[in-house]
Amino acid sequence: MVYKIGLLQKVKLHLIRGGVIAYPTESCYGLGCDPYNYKAIRSLIKLKRRDKTKGLIVIAGKNHQVDKLIKPLDDDTATELKQYWPGAFSLILDIKPNIPSNLSGKHKSVAVRVSKQKQVIQLCNYLDSAIVSTSANKSQLKSIKTYRECLRKFGNKVLVLPGVIGFAKNPSKIINLKTKQVLR
Repeated sequence: MVYKIGLLQKVKLHLIRGGVIAYPTESCYGLGCDPYNYKAIRSLIKLKRRDKTKGLIVIAGKNHQVDKLIKPLDDDTATELKQYWPGAFSLILDIKPNIPSNLSGKHKSVAVRVSKQKQVIQLCNYLDSAIVSTSANKSQLKSIKTYRECLRKFGNKVLVLPGVIGFAKNPSKIINLKTKQVLR
């Protein structure tokens, strides 16, 4: 499925206004918002009933879409990213100081992923930005897998985009790039 320009324009305006969206990712529907909007992030955390100290994942369609978010990478690290992205790996990277504190929770870093999922790529490329990506569910409950189920659970609170999730059975692996520790 390819999103029509009218829907993408609606999504962009919704995000600019601080709204939350739901969209298909590699393994489930995700909830997202503008990663630079403190109030939007707060709304998303409240909607999920998520512990605000945990921090969130940010997803992009291309590597450069996370440049405003993370500290500059040295050449070796930038080269190392090629073995993970695009793909189902969320990498813990240091964030710049001007990023909303509720995006990273208690951390000075954030998990970042560059996706292979076509609708995520199209959405992020249209926005020319990364977006927040956390599973569409209340904390500790099962992830939502379908558009219809997402509409039922969140339709009156978020803008739900149509689509079909990818074929991944599990959420992305989260890896601390510095230590190589697998966190999930």
